[in-house]
Amino acid sequence: MREEINFKLEQLGEYVSILREYQNYDLEEIRDNLTLRGAVERYMEVSLACVIDICEMIISSEKLRRPDTYRKVILTLGQNGILPEDFAEKLAPAAGFRNVLVHMYADIDIVKLYSHLQNDIDDLELFAEYIAKHLISKYE
Repeated sequence: MREEINFKLEQLGEYVSILREYQNYDLEEIRDNLTLRGAVERYMEVSLACVIDICEMIISSEKLRRPDTYRKVILTLGQNGILPEDFAEKLAPAAGFRNVLVHMYADIDIVKLYSHLQNDIDDLELFAEYIAKHLISKYE
């Protein structure tokens, strides 16, 4: 399971690097360029999918009770000391945004998308750091 988690962490790192490049664009550029906007949406989606996948893998490998929502999957890692609980609570709403991106429940609010791009990418990197520390403490 460790190898699979490390692979997902590598993917997440690649996606975050790409999202960092998109941070150089302003709101109007992303709003007016459908190709650019679609790329931001997709890389945000797959980044959040990696976070959820990693959480689910850890829940499985730690034999924790499987939550019934993606939001609770993230919270479970906080409740079990794998992530700091306050950080898990901050990150958990990202699962809902991932659902919006995947299922397109409504038109994606470009202002919210841009806000996530500019303000929440650090959380994805911090998540990866916490998971890497957990893996080191567990396997080394």
